[in-house]
Amino acid sequence: MNHNQPLPEHIQELVQRGAIFFVSHSAGKDSQAMFNYLYDKIPHEQLHVIHADLGEDVEWDGVVEHIQNTIGDLPLSVVKAGKTFFDMVRHRGMFPSPKYRQCTSDLKTGPIYKEIRRVAKERGVDLVVNCIGIRAQESGPRSRQTPFKINKKLTTQSREAYDWMPIFKMLEDEVFNTIAANGQEPHWAYQAGMTRLSCCFCIMASKKDLATSMKHNPEKLEKIAALEKEVGHTMFFVKGEQVDIKTYIAS
Repeated sequence: MNHNQPLPEHIQELVQRGAIFFVSHSAGKDSQAMFNYLYDKIPHEQLHVIHADLGEDVEWDGVVEHIQNTIGDLPLSVVKAGKTFFDMVRHRGMFPSPKYRQCTSDLKTGPIYKEIRRVAKERGVDLVVNCIGIRAQESGPRSRQTPFKINKKLTTQSREAYDWMPIFKMLEDEVFNTIAANGQEPHWAYQAGMTRLSCCFCIMASKKDLATSMKHNPEKLEKIAALEKEVGHTMFFVKGEQVDIKTYIAS
């Protein structure tokens, strides 16, 4: 897939029916490529960008500014959960894990869905598409996801809602080519050596990315390390044993 590929027929039909396409944007390369792909193909009055702000203690610097600088004059909603990542860990007494990713559901999906409902009601829209920048190439589990389906949580008797992964088949080099083709650059963290952009210290990150982040976010690393000691639980496990984040990165 490349950025010149036309919209699928079922998406064109939704465009013609007046759907609002809500574009989830983390400032990561996939979000940026997805936005650029949609920006070229969907009427701009039918696009609305949403960013789930994870808070300064865990999010990379310049994320919101990067989004603002790359979406033109389209509307942007910056939403926050009623709790922070640190609040969530303290309440549960443990960090999220790849199997139980409360950070995604509580800090991202929940606030995004709430904003979609609010904007749809405000605009009197009964057809919405939740656009997600997931790509099959990223991992085995992601490759098995369904790129277009009904969103049962957002669908009601009066509202029709879908989840769509517009760049599901896009390869990594095509992601960067799409960004470049629109005269843009990825977030500065990629030039710093990161391969993906999420939380500065993500449970899904590679050791290489964690080590890169440690160089650029030393104060945030110290806060995570202190939180590990506070709750008596660590972000990472090795062979079933808890390993504090600094030891894990250095191992």
